[in-house]
Amino acid sequence: MSEKRRDNKGRILRTGESQRKDLIYQYRYTDIRGKRRTIYSSNLSELRKKEAEILKQLSEGIDYAAGQITVIALVERYIRLKQGTRYNTKVGYKFVLNIIKTEDFGYRQIRDIKVSDAQAWMIKLHDDGRGYSTLTSVRGVIKPAFQMAYNEDAIRKNPFDFKLVDVVPNDSQKRIALTDEQQEIWMNFIREDKTYSKYYDEFVVLLGTGMRVSEFCGITKDDLQFSERRIRVDHQLVRERGGKYYVEKTKTECGCRFIPMTDEVYRSLLNILERRKKVAKEFIVDGYSGFLLLDKNDHPKVALHIENEMRWAMKKYSKLHPDKPLPHITPHVFRHTFCTNMANKGMDVKHLQYIMGHSDVGVTLNVYTHANYDLAAEQMLEIIDFPSSYVHQEQRESV
Repeated sequence: MSEKRRDNKGRILRTGESQRKDLIYQYRYTDIRGKRRTIYSSNLSELRKKEAEILKQLSEGIDYAAGQITVIALVERYIRLKQGTRYNTKVGYKFVLNIIKTEDFGYRQIRDIKVSDAQAWMIKLHDDGRGYSTLTSVRGVIKPAFQMAYNEDAIRKNPFDFKLVDVVPNDSQKRIALTDEQQEIWMNFIREDKTYSKYYDEFVVLLGTGMRVSEFCGITKDDLQFSERRIRVDHQLVRERGGKYYVEKTKTECGCRFIPMTDEVYRSLLNILERRKKVAKEFIVDGYSGFLLLDKNDHPKVALHIENEMRWAMKKYSKLHPDKPLPHITPHVFRHTFCTNMANKGMDVKHLQYIMGHSDVGVTLNVYTHANYDLAAEQMLEIIDFPSSYVHQEQRESV
């Protein structure tokens, strides 16, 4: 009886498995066309995960290594291999996958997809009425899926490796930042309205901190550090469609931060705490309790609550003041307005990046497209101090 092969740790290797002298594991198998193929891994358990996937595909008549797999199957495989994804990300994956399943493109073999095919499909989706943001979402899933196939030598090139804006026009609505006048009109309306004045302090905090709405909903009483006049932001509260609550980390690692309380934010937070109902038993979500914002059922508010508050208030305002229209106001408009306000007031971009919790300073810099011309001109003249004699001389020569 022949002795079973083992790796350098004494573990028995299965049929097709071997370990090279450099300790890299490999698995050799025969694809559905009778060709011998090899996959590699530095970790035995990871190699066996790949083996299981290959055996599953072979049993289904799919040869991933040879690119003989449909676009749908590739995207499903990509999603299945993603670990630790957020709830909203999973919802986004499902949305994109459902779109792909309705398209003939989804049933094509990935080995047959060329760059021109991918671009033509993007154009088709656009012509079918899909918005630019939807196309961005689709490409945001399908491009890394094809990149995974490329990295694993299943295809020779990623057909989605192109700039979307070079293929279809970016007709998405630009981010809106409220002007000072619009902010004053809106906040005065909320403060004086009998129905919506109860939400005034919530709106003050959002507009005065730039927090993401899910971060604001996740704030607990322990996160309010009044002695230091700052808010700790290191998590966000999410509720699934089925009603299950859970706490997630902030959207980015840079999202963990402290946000200073302005005097107005400080007062509004005290007002919210003072009006907060005293509950017999605090609602606990993943070890967090004492959430600042509660709904009528004494459960923590989530983003949808505040989005609805703004939508209903916006509807009433538009009905009462058709002569003074305002842009469509959402929690994210508040966040963008806060960022723009800070930019216009000259806040250092790196400091602003920290306050906003942006992972990439480029995201913060994009806000400066809303910077006010008059303020920019004023700062430029402060920086560039032309000698008056030079200016007068230039004026005389031009006469």
